[in-house]
Amino acid sequence: MSTAPIVEIDLPGFAVDPYPVLEQMRAHTPIAFVPQLGATLFTRRDDIFECEKNVAVFSSEQPGGLMDVLMGKNMMRKDGAPHQAERRAVFPALSPRTVRDHWQVQFKAAAGVILAALAPHGKADLVRDYAMPLSAEALKIVTGLTNMDWQELDRVSQGMIDGISNYAGDAAIESRCRNCTASIDRHISDRLPEVRANPDSSLLSVQLQAGLSEDAIRANIKLAISGGQNEPRDAIAGVIWALLRNPEQLSLVQNGTHGWREAFEEYARWISPIGMSPRRIAKTATFNGVEFMPGERVFFMFNSANHDESYFSKPSTYDITRNTGPAIAFGAGPHFCAGAGVARALIAEIALPMVFEALPGLRLSAEPTITGWAFRGLTTLPVRWNTLA
Repeated sequence: MSTAPIVEIDLPGFAVDPYPVLEQMRAHTPIAFVPQLGATLFTRRDDIFECEKNVAVFSSEQPGGLMDVLMGKNMMRKDGAPHQAERRAVFPALSPRTVRDHWQVQFKAAAGVILAALAPHGKADLVRDYAMPLSAEALKIVTGLTNMDWQELDRVSQGMIDGISNYAGDAAIESRCRNCTASIDRHISDRLPEVRANPDSSLLSVQLQAGLSEDAIRANIKLAISGGQNEPRDAIAGVIWALLRNPEQLSLVQNGTHGWREAFEEYARWISPIGMSPRRIAKTATFNGVEFMPGERVFFMFNSANHDESYFSKPSTYDITRNTGPAIAFGAGPHFCAGAGVARALIAEIALPMVFEALPGLRLSAEPTITGWAFRGLTTLPVRWNTLA
């Protein structure tokens, strides 16, 4: 293990709310080894921003890591030329032009169908009834797995993110994760002949067109599902919750002073749906007086970086007027999230404005639940709205 000071945490309590512990670590032990996670945590924004780019030491390659073992070796677990080659291969499915010309109209149609069905009821759980199906329908379109229903896509996504954050080694969680990856593989196999015969702009198709190996294609589809479902799902529900509990912030958007994009970017800073990124020490190194040895595990805590008091005053306050430029909710350096543009379009340009327009008088009907530290989001969002009846 590294020579960083040791900080013990209560893992269940950390999942309920990691921010108080991370605040203490930023102040007193910004680089600390946490035995319960078997990793050295980086908690200050500048340290993470610098080290995430230094892949020669802080490598994304993690042979034997949970993601490699359970999902296959995807581009997120590669550095240098192999990473860049696969990133170029997937770009045509995720480019701003593709989002504008192909995906947005389909996202809007999916949102319209969901909201039209919801509107007459006057109440719902917007995690289960809106954010979850909309995120999944959008992801089906982008990945090309249009043969998978949205409920199954959400299930396999959750199963994978539970599996790759299963640092306690729970056998039942691993078993569920393997069941989920097997389902994805079956759906990919069923779609391959059609996509080969009729190429399109989907992630599955563009990787085939680029000549990637089938193993790489499957691993990258699983990567897209693991992050591409939970992050938009959690952010859609989360921004709605943040705005409803802060009506003065909602007013700033509705009167045009600020935009839906700012509401989303501030939420991604404030809660950080993707809270951390793991790295492996590739060679002996020293950083800020801490010595690291090859093979050790490091966690870059994006959630902590996005609350760093050096950049964000009152970081635990949701404030869409603040400058979120220094935030690293989508990462930094060569592994900046390839799907960030898709997420921003889906959430800020479609999901948020459409839900507030379609459901007049939208309001909270009970306190929601929120959990997680590696991946964090609402599990419920009970709301009511006005109906014509």
